[in-house]
Amino acid sequence: MADLLVKLYDNLDFNTYDEIMSSQDVAIKKACITDKNLILDFVEKNFRNESIWRSECEYALFNNPISCHIAVKNKKIIGFACYDATTRGFFGPTGVTETERGKGIGTALLLKSLASMKEMGYAYAIIGWTSNAINFYIKQVNAVEIPDSPPQKSIYKNMTAFN
Repeated sequence: MADLLVKLYDNLDFNTYDEIMSSQDVAIKKACITDKNLILDFVEKNFRNESIWRSECEYALFNNPISCHIAVKNKKIIGFACYDATTRGFFGPTGVTETERGKGIGTALLLKSLASMKEMGYAYAIIGWTSNAINFYIKQVNAVEIPDSPPQKSIYKNMTAFN
């Protein structure tokens, strides 16, 4: 497990997946605070093994501007992505329901979030505590591993689990 770094001013095509999502009737949109309970219930139900994600997502919903995107299909949430949730400049958490994985939805959520970070003035984004998704981020956004950045030596070291 390591943190990754992404150059937001690199040649990332932030609009790559718009057409693909449209053809699948999936909308990637900025979360709306009025959907807070729906979003948090979705995170809790679909990602039970990731106990801190609900808290991080809730924080992102109260940021100004909101720093959470959701994927919606048939008026149901099928994925989410947050940034500036754990700390400023960090992307994540993010997740897509098992039945919708492998369709580019996670990549679309990632790119929308990184585009929002770039619009806010960030030059880099950190993808924290990537566990087994390192190869995904390397492939999708040319992320590079930050040396010697396991959770116990990163922003996550303040978590109760590490004390």
